[in-house]
Amino acid sequence: MGRIKTMLIKRVTNELVEKHKGELTKDFEKNKEIVEKLADVPSKKLRNIISGYTTRLIKNQKEL
Repeated sequence: MGRIKTMLIKRVTNELVEKHKGELTKDFEKNKEIVEKLADVPSKKLRNIISGYTTRLIKNQKEL
């Protein structure tokens, strides 16, 4: 089983995906840099969680 994402993570990630879909990629490292530029995230851990969830959403959207 995976970890459950909080509403904060989901809300921020969905906003980023809607507004900046063209910039985000399937690569976690690139998404980490993009999230740091675009979102005001207070900690490194939250940034990484948001980047990971963003990467997962982008991968799942490309497969469909």
